[in-house]
Amino acid sequence: MPPSSRPREPLSLSLPGAGGRSQDFPSLFSDLTSLLLHHSPAAAATPHGRAPVFSSSTLSIPAPAAPAQAQAQSQPQAPTPLERAAIGACAGAAAGAFTYAALLPLDAVKTRLQAGAASRGSWQVFADILRADGPLGLYRGLSAVILGSATSSAIYFGTCELAKSLLRPHLPPFLVPPLAGASGNISSSAIMVPKELITQRLQSGAATGRSWQVLLQILQADGFFGLYAGYAATLLRNLPAGVLSYSSFEYLKAFALSKSNAANLTPGESVLCGALAGAISAGLTTPLDVVKTRLMTRVGAAQGSRTVVGTMQEVIAEEGLMGLSRGIGPRVLHSACFAAIGYCAFETARLMILKSYLESCERKAAAETKTGVAAA
Repeated sequence: MPPSSRPREPLSLSLPGAGGRSQDFPSLFSDLTSLLLHHSPAAAATPHGRAPVFSSSTLSIPAPAAPAQAQAQSQPQAPTPLERAAIGACAGAAAGAFTYAALLPLDAVKTRLQAGAASRGSWQVFADILRADGPLGLYRGLSAVILGSATSSAIYFGTCELAKSLLRPHLPPFLVPPLAGASGNISSSAIMVPKELITQRLQSGAATGRSWQVLLQILQADGFFGLYAGYAATLLRNLPAGVLSYSSFEYLKAFALSKSNAANLTPGESVLCGALAGAISAGLTTPLDVVKTRLMTRVGAAQGSRTVVGTMQEVIAEEGLMGLSRGIGPRVLHSACFAAIGYCAFETARLMILKSYLESCERKAAAETKTGVAAA
């Protein structure tokens, strides 16, 4: 066969921690499909042939398989679903506050673009904010962001961990992450919507003052339900985005762990998986984010429609279909950075809390054993 007619070698790559082994893309996709669809309790119980246990893909604690009596007394039990939820909530609160505060400048630029900052680019809007308000203008609404994001992230990750623990015994593995992500988004939106409303009013210039002053202004003008302007649009955006981002990260994480035979991702792997998951979900849900931002940054009743469909029609009529992609660059960048930093921060905080929890259980078990021996 002439050299020019030889079949091309399939593209290949090697995963970190996989011992330098190289696999072609069809094999990788086949392995990923098998990993997601395989649902064998026997495989899950074996140390080297386990199915993807998504409830432990963020809390990697293998349950002991019928330990001996003496061994059971010396080993701490795996956390209960409520304890998993509590650990996830504490780690989520720390990771959420840190990540939202670190990326607030990018969010400020995106909000100005989507609120209708003429036909200007991202860098021009960034420069306008610096000229008008100085560096502190990029951090308007910081107190609301820290308080709201810590609370909403705690509820989000706590609900996700609880849902994964409860759903895992009853559903195929590939259904657990999207359902857990959806339940976390629904519960956390009750806190996230008022926080985003106050922050975006400040960032867009629709309101001035401190975060608590804007809160009082909204309550006086629109009542309690005024805090939930754009709630339907937020749910429409957060549910698809949350399911896409959370599920993608869980799938990628389970796949990487199955290839590396490790208990947890390295920080670099967490960053890469998180960035990819965040970018995909942000790009696909930008039109919903544009509508949500328009609804949230309208102060008076005469500024346009108050419905999701009506606002979307207004954007298309004014700017065409491309208007629904306003701010997609900063949004994808923000979401990729947010997911990368957020998941890495969550994993770090979770491991620290989990280690402390297990050490506490070991000390308690040792003390009880010591007391029992002394009494005997």
